[in-house]
Amino acid sequence: MAVCDVLNIRAEKVGEVDLDDALFNVEVNAGILHEVVCQRRAAQRSGNASTKTRGEVRGGGAKPWRQKGTGRARAGSRTSPLWRGGGTVFGPKPRDYSYTMPKKVRKLALKMALSARNQEGNLLLLDNFELPSVKTKDFVAVLDALSVQDCLIVVDEMEKNLDLSSRNVVGVKVLPVAGLNVYDILKYTKLMLVQASLDGIKQRLTK
Repeated sequence: MAVCDVLNIRAEKVGEVDLDDALFNVEVNAGILHEVVCQRRAAQRSGNASTKTRGEVRGGGAKPWRQKGTGRARAGSRTSPLWRGGGTVFGPKPRDYSYTMPKKVRKLALKMALSARNQEGNLLLLDNFELPSVKTKDFVAVLDALSVQDCLIVVDEMEKNLDLSSRNVVGVKVLPVAGLNVYDILKYTKLMLVQASLDGIKQRLTK
């Protein structure tokens, strides 16, 4: 098992923890990570683009001109896709872009993402991250002490002071264990885990 130092909010070492190889030392497959990220981004697409067909465009009830004798091509409706202001052929309609992936693959990808951050040396472990009050200044001071800028912080359960203090800080996101996902782990350079979250992560990925 790999050993990881446990730090406090003043960047002082207060202990060590053995990381489970089944979670933090898995062989990383970039292809699987790519597929899971694509699946999440597809699910986030709004899919609300919409165009009108010739049957939905307003008007078009009257024949523009008589069938014969004008010297022009015959026309039956001004909503024809050939005309300016007419309907659209095969245009986009509201749709759901999301699709599913096997649960085992999603769990494996999450283990790979955690392992990637650990193997890169971009995994930090804190004993606790409690703030006495809602102050962005105090939150930023902790990040400065840890020399962290672009970071995902994972806590066991969302704590109000930490959530509100971090909300306006660019390049930082706080997530509970229940919301941990591959996309956010890979999006941020550093991964910071509060020690209490390790049990929740293990429980979630070893069911």
